[in-house]
Amino acid sequence: MTVFCSSYLIKFANLCLLVLFPLAWFAPLMRAGLLPLFGTHEISVVSGLQSLWETDVYLALLVTVLAIFAPYLKTIGMALVHFGLLDTRVKPVLMWLGKLAMADVFLLALYVVIVKGVGVGRLETAWGLYLFSGCVIASVLIALTPHKD
Repeated sequence: MTVFCSSYLIKFANLCLLVLFPLAWFAPLMRAGLLPLFGTHEISVVSGLQSLWETDVYLALLVTVLAIFAPYLKTIGMALVHFGLLDTRVKPVLMWLGKLAMADVFLLALYVVIVKGVGVGRLETAWGLYLFSGCVIASVLIALTPHKD
């Protein structure tokens, strides 16, 4: 009975990620301002990508793959595995996609540390950073659970 319940719970959690990831892409990751006297500007994955596409196409392409394609393809792949539409032998590839998504979370954390260390501007983390990080971590944990039909 517990295997039955946990199997459905894992499937449900993975399907929830299909909704939560796009929400995290538009949620504010951080608020940035030049000096404490000026107002802050909210930055999301999507708004950051829009700025990157205008200035650095190669970096924008990398971030697009890491932040959007890798985690979403992994989540879709895990859903297909959970519902028996994809062979479980593909899980190592899906885990690799999850590691790519974790690289994006690391890059975001690195940017926060660098900007705060410079001291010129003001940078505050926002709820979207926690949502995005939580989605990526949940995706990794879901992939680590043994698959049972």
